[in-house]
Amino acid sequence: MNLKIKFQLSTMMFLEFFIWGGWFVTLGTFLGNNLKATGAEMGMAFSTQSWGAIIAPFIIGLIADRYFNAERILGVLHLAGAFLMYQMYGATEFSTFYPYVLGYMILYMPTLALVNAIAFKQMKDPAKEFSLVRVFGTIGWIAAGLLISYVFLWDSADARAEGMLKNTFLMVAIASTVLGLFSFTLPKTPPGITKGEKVSISDILGLDALKLLKDKNFLIFFVSSIFICIPLAFYYQNANPFLSEIGMDNPTGKMTIGQVSEVFFMLLLPYFFKKFGFKKTILVGMLAWTVRYLLFAYGNAGELAFMLIIGIGLHGICYDFFFVSGQIYTDSKAGKKYKSAAQGLITLATYGIGMLIGFWIAGKITDTYLLADNLHDWKTIWTYPAIFALGVSVLFVLLFKNETIEYKE
Repeated sequence: MNLKIKFQLSTMMFLEFFIWGGWFVTLGTFLGNNLKATGAEMGMAFSTQSWGAIIAPFIIGLIADRYFNAERILGVLHLAGAFLMYQMYGATEFSTFYPYVLGYMILYMPTLALVNAIAFKQMKDPAKEFSLVRVFGTIGWIAAGLLISYVFLWDSADARAEGMLKNTFLMVAIASTVLGLFSFTLPKTPPGITKGEKVSISDILGLDALKLLKDKNFLIFFVSSIFICIPLAFYYQNANPFLSEIGMDNPTGKMTIGQVSEVFFMLLLPYFFKKFGFKKTILVGMLAWTVRYLLFAYGNAGELAFMLIIGIGLHGICYDFFFVSGQIYTDSKAGKKYKSAAQGLITLATYGIGMLIGFWIAGKITDTYLLADNLHDWKTIWTYPAIFALGVSVLFVLLFKNETIEYKE
């Protein structure tokens, strides 16, 4: 892979995740401040990510993999997404905003698989090369948060009161247009399936991987993955509104600490995985969610602000130790034949089913503990996912039998 291709792929990853981080982190705060949305409506908006994850396999399997080059469909999806982002920028009521965000996420979620496909196609040794390209995606997410908080100041108390957070959608619409046009210059990535080859719905959805659930250990892991995504949804939906409401300065910028942590613990993961094994590693990831939410419940923006910062910083353990370890475990259980299908099944279970349930529950609980003057009883709200994550951890440690990760042929 020459320097030009490295630059192209790194830029693609940077823009791909700059786009996601540039509006999704502040979405809850925008909805509450600009559109006066209820917790249930916020849950609906965030759930569009899950619907996008559920529908994405059809777009990739039925269209991208069969008829068009990946880089071309990536360009078309981002250009269409830019239009929808601009419509979201101009929306003044939730009823008009929701159809646009739903349409956008149905278009955006498939692009996560497309950028990976484009990158992998250009690599001789993805195990060594991919992380050096993918890290620019995390840098893009961080850059978006820093721009919002420290350059444009859109999430400051005064700017939020003036409705300035809507500008995040305009910023992302511009970035999406840039990536859409840039995509047509990327290395050619032709369809992975020949025109005459038949592809079944079972292939597209990865249903062949369901036979892995006959393995009791994998079944317990699979169910745990769905359940742990319920408390995860509370973080995505409520963290930025929570930090903004209690008066933390530059909340979006400070939340990028979580992405910095993600990079650090990603590098630490191989050592931890080798030394302590899969069960202990994934258990630490689960318990980190409980610790994080308790820190949120009892911290504040004053003298206990350090608790909130630590809670944000735990994102690396929460995400890497559970999700990345889970991907490795799934890959090892699947064998060569079902690798893609198994990863697709886990993605459908977590970002699809698990978080869909989680966003709905988070919205209901947030509405239940709404106080006067549009403030919330955050201590109680954060206690719910803390207890739930602890419960999932206990069930996992009791039911999951430790095993050595071995790759099947």
